[in-house]
Amino acid sequence: MGKYFGTDGFRGRAGVTLNCEHAYKIGRFLGWYLKNGTGRLRAVIGKDTRLSSYMLEYAIASGLCASGADAYMLHVTTTPSVSYACISEGFDIGIMISASHNPYYDNGIKLFSSNGKKLSDDITLLIEKYIDGDFSLSGGCDIPLCEGSEIGRIFDHAYGRNRYIGYLISLAKRSFKGLKIGLDCANGSTFMIAKSVFDALGAKSYTIGSEPDGLNINLGVGSTHIESLRSFVLENDLDMGFAFDGDGDRCIAVDHLGEIINGDKIIYILASQLKKSNELFSDTVSVTVMSNIGLLLALDKLGIRYERTQVGDKYVYESMERGGYSLGGEESGHIILSKYATTGDGILTSIMLCLSVLEEKTTLNALARGVSLFPQVIKNVSVKNKDTILNCSEVKDIINQIENILDKAGRVLVRKSGTEPVIRIMIEGKTKKDCEYFANKISEVIEKNDK
Repeated sequence: MGKYFGTDGFRGRAGVTLNCEHAYKIGRFLGWYLKNGTGRLRAVIGKDTRLSSYMLEYAIASGLCASGADAYMLHVTTTPSVSYACISEGFDIGIMISASHNPYYDNGIKLFSSNGKKLSDDITLLIEKYIDGDFSLSGGCDIPLCEGSEIGRIFDHAYGRNRYIGYLISLAKRSFKGLKIGLDCANGSTFMIAKSVFDALGAKSYTIGSEPDGLNINLGVGSTHIESLRSFVLENDLDMGFAFDGDGDRCIAVDHLGEIINGDKIIYILASQLKKSNELFSDTVSVTVMSNIGLLLALDKLGIRYERTQVGDKYVYESMERGGYSLGGEESGHIILSKYATTGDGILTSIMLCLSVLEEKTTLNALARGVSLFPQVIKNVSVKNKDTILNCSEVKDIINQIENILDKAGRVLVRKSGTEPVIRIMIEGKTKKDCEYFANKISEVIEKNDK
């Protein structure tokens, strides 16, 4: 991770950690650096529903235009739709303004290359140097401003979002008629897309979290507040429900009994289906170090191998690309199906789960029965300096003590977040009570040493 860019782009408090000047400089640098003398750079920009997304969207577009690039505005859309636009419409760079599952007062900037993949760390490090006033790449002076006919233009590109909707609909290959589906759009990017897709496929769809006001994204709804969708599915006697996050690259499901189908269970269901149809390349999936032991044991029973990566869908995709794998993902709901996308896509994931249910003539609950997840507790602790805490001897000691107590009946994972100023504690064990106890013990030591 760099100074500004973490595992999922540049993210922080809007107007403070991430402000208009940052956004303008990012656009200014990209428009200049990626042009390469081959004509105007074409950049496609999407945003979520946060109040600050509008501010940052036009700041980054201004920077692009000042360097002679053209900006195509998708407006409110999902992160995977920006990636899709890069691939399908030949854009040189894709930019998404979003802080994903974070509260409305945060925001972020995610960057995609022309092949729809997350922009390389080499380029984001150059962007960081430019933001901090390092003009060595441009001969010691600031990047020259374009003038006259060289100045870039801004285009409305809302119809690009409709192309993405059409693409998703085309993937289903069959009608969803007869299915009653709940959709939690997190008051975010999917609020204008998800229902359109499922209605077009013939399902009866019902939504919550579909009235964004700029301040309520992820507020009590979405994939990080699954209890809202769970209640909605049970109260309305729905077949299943899908909760997305603020920018639509995650999906957590709920079955007809109200049971939560998290990312690990989704991976199990999709891996099983792909293996049956001989579409699971090398019988291997890519998962992260956060994936539950229960998932790994269930995959073993199916004869499916797995590769474990750092946390972040970027690293999952890199693992998939190296091995040529068909499926990868995180327990948080980032699921990547490489046949269809280069990044996590919540709506795509929900479509594939519906297809699994229809093809097997069963329920999500039945499809997930083969995996039994260990009790797991995740606790986030806000800190001043993540690296200092992780190198603290007292913190290391308490982690070692708990690892010895759990032995082979559980595990401990303590890591720094790549998107927030927090340390994430994950404990797996025999009971949830034990997990909560050990997570609290580590949290206490971290807070004591966070000076």
